Amino acid sequence: MTLSNRKTAPAASPFDLDNDDFYQQWRDIKLDGYPETLGDLVVELNDPRKLTEPEHQKLLSLCQKTNMVVYAGKTGDDPDPEIPLAMGRAFKLLELDHNWLADETGLTSLTVVDDGSRQNYIPYSNRAINWHTDGYYNTADKQIHGLNLHCVMPAPDGGENRLMDHEIVYLQLRDENPDYIRALMADDTMIIPARIGKDGVIARKEEVGPVFSVNPVSGDLHMRYTIRTRNVIWKDDPLTLEALLRLESILESDSKYNYQGKLDSGMGLVSNNVLHDRSAFADSDSQKRLIYRARYYARLAGTSVNDVYGI
Repeated sequence: MTLSNRKTAPAASPFDLDNDDFYQQWRDIKLDGYPETLGDLVVELNDPRKLTEPEHQKLLSLCQKTNMVVYAGKTGDDPDPEIPLAMGRAFKLLELDHNWLADETGLTSLTVVDDGSRQNYIPYSNRAINWHTDGYYNTADKQIHGLNLHCVMPAPDGGENRLMDHEIVYLQLRDENPDYIRALMADDTMIIPARIGKDGVIARKEEVGPVFSVNPVSGDLHMRYTIRTRNVIWKDDPLTLEALLRLESILESDSKYNYQGKLDSGMGLVSNNVLHDRSAFADSDSQKRLIYRARYYARLAGTSVNDVYGI
């Protein structure tokens, strides 16, 4: 099925608040057959480094519907960084976000670190990480659109993830009150404070921007968000604060759209930077959690509004 507006200009988008007919068509297609459990998102693979065409099509089909897919490969606890890198290339994700704590490969090894700069940041601890999208603090020209995770070794206790499609969150908010979306699309909705280094020098400038934005060329939806209040200053506006409370309640609700599970060795997540969190975990002497994280500036190829809905 395709949307009837396929002849419109490239900037046409179902996320345009001024085109409700277009949105309603997209909404009906989006919800039709939407997976109800995390198990519905799992695709079994042989080796992610050598995807077959049928494997790729299964992965792509789920990403087109939910912006994410979980793969279960047979590589076990093989720490080869080529596994997640090859998966990225399969979706034409080539430009990695080489953040300052990333490995030489461009991947980030998420594991507990007790010394050096990494020990000061929560991803390198065993503490819980609440709902967020990755790179919400990045500059406007370096936004994270693709996020892949690959599990080399899970923690023996804890370390589960919750996952939610940002388009579903948008849909629920818009259905309840389109003004919530207007508030969260304002350019001054969220301020990410500057990060100051130990020497007192600004290591990352303050960033101001929206929660939801629409790519003016492709019409795709992007989301920047963190639920951690210490990391963001929200616009002090009644409607914005009401919208944020409603957003938080959606994320914390017992919804069929809110998936929860734990990656095992050889498993991974491929996504368009969907909302996610991580529970606290405990390592053991013989088993230490290691997840490779890959952040990309592009979306997964074949998952844009035009690709999926024929706009």
